[in-house]
Amino acid sequence: MQSVGEGAKEWIRECQHQFRHHRWNCSTLDRDHTVFGRVMLRSSREAAFVYAISSAGVVYAITRACSQGDLKVCSCDPLKRGRSKDERGEFDWGGCSDNINYGIRFAKAFVDAKEKKVKDARALMNLHNNRCGRMAVKRFLKLECKCHGVSGSCTLRTCWLAMSDFRKTGDYLRKKYNGAIQVTMNQDGTGFTVANKNFRKPTKTDLVYFENSPDYCVMDKSAGSLGTAGRVCSKVSRGTDGCEVMCCGRGYDTTRVTRVTKCECKFHWCCAVRCKECEDTVDVHTCKAPKRAEWLDQT
Repeated sequence: MQSVGEGAKEWIRECQHQFRHHRWNCSTLDRDHTVFGRVMLRSSREAAFVYAISSAGVVYAITRACSQGDLKVCSCDPLKRGRSKDERGEFDWGGCSDNINYGIRFAKAFVDAKEKKVKDARALMNLHNNRCGRMAVKRFLKLECKCHGVSGSCTLRTCWLAMSDFRKTGDYLRKKYNGAIQVTMNQDGTGFTVANKNFRKPTKTDLVYFENSPDYCVMDKSAGSLGTAGRVCSKVSRGTDGCEVMCCGRGYDTTRVTRVTKCECKFHWCCAVRCKECEDTVDVHTCKAPKRAEWLDQT
């Protein structure tokens, strides 16, 4: 459970990094067992992403704990023994290959358990997105090798499989969020059909969702939206972090602030880096709050 807890911190940080310039920024709520509040009640693409990245986080954390010897029930991948080969030739399995298959099996049993108790459309959606998250981690396994031979020549290689940084999984799932496919349940309740016939059918690697997302512009307790009032935005950007998009057309306030940063750093022999402190005055733009009548309509 300690490893799962560490994994939860990691995937929440990754979620917040991926959506830092988005109206919905993966905000967590204190004293709420769902972590994200009522936003998870809607079968939206945000819920799809959260289920996928949380499942991926469990795989990553458990697999890492196995390799580090933190768990008694698992260790390095026992199947990576003997000789093998890749496009560069033959090599010997050595070191500690990450036991990704154990991490996936654990995450499937642990994360999917709740969904398998209820056989409805939302459970099927969650199970699908959980699987996407689990397999995303495996997608970025990489072969790392150490060369042996005269002057470090690679006449002999010892290799092992290692997980990539979790950021790669986060980037991949964010792309899957952008291309998530809206679906409905098929007639026999065993799978999905696309909601819009002009779109392709979802594959096992696609995130799926049922309901459109709210716009997250104003605080809406029923939808779990915290609104964007007070969010920092960019005056010059035309993307989702730009003030026009982030503030939903309400405008923004500008505050001039003074920041102190390290500058003119120099290396001194031996062995220290000394820097000066420089003051920099910048404008910080934050979204205006909606008019009170508009806000009351949503609460």
